[in-house]
Amino acid sequence: MSTPDSITAEVTDHDGVAVLSIGGEIDLVTAPALEEAIGGVVADNPSALIIDLSGVEFLGSVGLKILASTYEKLGSAAQFGVVARGPATRRPIHLTGLDKTFALYPTLDEALTGVRDGKLNR
Repeated sequence: MSTPDSITAEVTDHDGVAVLSIGGEIDLVTAPALEEAIGGVVADNPSALIIDLSGVEFLGSVGLKILASTYEKLGSAAQFGVVARGPATRRPIHLTGLDKTFALYPTLDEALTGVRDGKLNR
């Protein structure tokens, strides 16, 4: 469970795909926790990383910046995709055009299928 000044972060492995599921509100206060969670996953050099924002109730501009910089940091080393199903996450990603930068999916199952089909961004 998250409090207003924290987020939840859970890492799971789906047949070699690292999935980082985030819950709570992503803003200036919680951004360092998000960066730390992503950094821990990236340090393991996954071949694919999916960030699941299904449990996120607010995605501020700092969260968008973190997603973009994670994509850039991974470069061609790993596939990268984001799950965003609700308006709190999907809308800001669309408005900023980040959905044209990295793969965006409405469900985790669709993102995992994207990995298997080689459709996540590299």
